[in-house]
Amino acid sequence: MNNNKILKINEIFKSIQGESTAMGKPCTFVRLTYCNLRCSYCDTKYSFHEGKDMKIIDIIEEVKSMNTNLVEITGGEPMLQKNVIPLMKEFLNDNFEVMIETCGAISLKEVPRKVKKIVDFKCPSSNMNHKNLWSIIDELSPHDEIKFVIGDRADYKWVLNKINQYNLDSRWTILFSPVYDKLNLDQLADWILEDNLNVRLQLQMHKYIWDPEMRAV
Repeated sequence: MNNNKILKINEIFKSIQGESTAMGKPCTFVRLTYCNLRCSYCDTKYSFHEGKDMKIIDIIEEVKSMNTNLVEITGGEPMLQKNVIPLMKEFLNDNFEVMIETCGAISLKEVPRKVKKIVDFKCPSSNMNHKNLWSIIDELSPHDEIKFVIGDRADYKWVLNKINQYNLDSRWTILFSPVYDKLNLDQLADWILEDNLNVRLQLQMHKYIWDPEMRAV
């Protein structure tokens, strides 16, 4: 049975959704252990190895105790654990609104269509852009979103080329995030306005509400 399948869970916590078009909503986060990337600006290195084994039924029950309808599965990289697929299906069966944030380097074809996928393609300053799997865009639904974390002007120009190359902004919501404490929000905003981009500027809201070094927020 799906309910008895095991995943390694780094943490489960309730917070305010800090990113995506769901920004500002109460949300329960299920952070899975392990990551296949090592981004230069990573702020969740503790998720690389820390975690405990949990059955899907126990994960679901803990999330239900948080009393939020919105749940995001994140990491690390959640797609590294095969049992994330039955976990998502069980959340959907229980009528949760489900999101998954993934790195853009692993196929998403097994992810249920109802799950909103936030695909975080990596820019050059992450040192991980060579891992991007662009064929993933053919696996996306119209309600999914594409995110770019931008560290400098070179990243910004690189992203513009990718948007044009794959016609991204006419197909999905495009999210631009500045690397926290590296690129100023007003600078990125100015670039967006100068180029009349059809994108959504976002910040990691939780880092402005709470201490940016705090875990489980």
